Amino acid sequence: MYDKYKRFIRGVSVNWYGKLGVILTTSSFVTFVVLELTRLLGLLTNAYVGLITYLLFPALFVLGLLLVPAGWFSYKKSTGKTTGELLNERFTEEDQQRGIFGTRVFRTVLLLTILNVLFMLGASSQMLHFMDTPNFCGTACHSVMNPEWTTYQVSPHARVKCVECHVGEGVDALVNSKLNGAYQMLSITLNLYEKPIPTPVHQLRPARETCEKCHWPSKFYGTRLKTITSYEHDSLSSAKYTTLAMKIDSQRGDSRSGIHWHIDSTNEIRYASVDDERREMIWVDVKMPDGSYERYANKSFTGVKPSEHDGRVMDCVDCHNRATHIYEYPENAVNKSMLAGEIRKELPFAARQALAAISGDYPDKETGLTGVDDSFRWFYKTRYPELLAKRSEDIDRAIEALQEIYSTNIHPGMNIAWGSYPNFIGHKNNQGCFRCHNNKLVSEDGEHIPYDCTLCHSILAYDSSRPFEYLSQPDTSSTDYMMHDYLQDEFMKSYQP
Repeated sequence: MYDKYKRFIRGVSVNWYGKLGVILTTSSFVTFVVLELTRLLGLLTNAYVGLITYLLFPALFVLGLLLVPAGWFSYKKSTGKTTGELLNERFTEEDQQRGIFGTRVFRTVLLLTILNVLFMLGASSQMLHFMDTPNFCGTACHSVMNPEWTTYQVSPHARVKCVECHVGEGVDALVNSKLNGAYQMLSITLNLYEKPIPTPVHQLRPARETCEKCHWPSKFYGTRLKTITSYEHDSLSSAKYTTLAMKIDSQRGDSRSGIHWHIDSTNEIRYASVDDERREMIWVDVKMPDGSYERYANKSFTGVKPSEHDGRVMDCVDCHNRATHIYEYPENAVNKSMLAGEIRKELPFAARQALAAISGDYPDKETGLTGVDDSFRWFYKTRYPELLAKRSEDIDRAIEALQEIYSTNIHPGMNIAWGSYPNFIGHKNNQGCFRCHNNKLVSEDGEHIPYDCTLCHSILAYDSSRPFEYLSQPDTSSTDYMMHDYLQDEFMKSYQP
């Protein structure tokens, strides 16, 4: 059997084209099998090795297959011999002896063709599966995607595959995603991409097809308690609390109250924004009970015809725009780290110095990490030298936490600094809710979109030394007031100061 296939290989490799094709096909097949076995055994997990395994070697395999017939036809043309003459020259009479399925040469070609097709189908399937893994998405183009990969790994959706949101369902979506991926590889090779990567990503699948597979708007109801803890910049890093009863309802009849009222299936909000960036609104349409739309136009846009701009139907990502790749604000990151005990309040001016350390202007990532350490440690070395020995572990732990915050959020290579990617949840820096809820968007009747705080939450405490405290004498007839005692009791059961 070995001699027969050896004669076949010698017969088809009639010149250096054919010989090179046989070498490429055989070596790439063997190497692919070896690398795939090492991957299955868990010995190789690197994305770059995966690129080589699933892209390079199958490509070399196909190239080798094409070189074999190319060599045959080239030899045939250069010698002027017929196909029959070449077959008699390259193969024995036994090889050309006819059987039930044709000659032995034909059966060998048919068998190898079937094996080649099966191999390519398997390799292609594995390639598509590999390219759908988060590890490939995040590490294959390290210089560009590293910021997104870093934030993804610590996000609430770290166990959701990238393709669940970034690639649609069906053949069309698959083809479009691969074509888009090919363009991205070209843009990276030729350095055509923007820094930082612009948002929003308009090619995302509709939220109805992604977010709502897990989050069901019509089941958002009731009130959820949320306490935001911040720390003063005094020597004690005094804790301040803002406690909100969040109205997460999806609809409340004609009241237009409740956060998820905006995306309930019975309601619809459309809007147009400047340059389609979803930051500054040109107009907002609200669907009325009779099916008509009431338009609120931005009165600050003089000379602009709102009708010239296409509208977008509001969905989850218009507010949850950083649901996965979350870039924090520096003060929020410090507050969260202090609340987790990573930065100890026992260190004098801990909150102030932590914020100063990560907010420094550093030219690159390595300098930044060193600068965070130097800035935080230098303060205690010069002002509280006795603490360097007494609380050295707390200082080291705080620096480690601050370096992690800096490394996650700041990426100088992609021009990503604090605030490069604003979060539209809430209304920090007059963004988020206040993009629409302001007095600039006015209807034909002169009414503006309401921006009363109690539309979305009841304030049980604001920047207070206690988790619950009214700012003024409450209205005892209000629903918010009647809920207060109950919510406070429920909160105190689990609250640990």
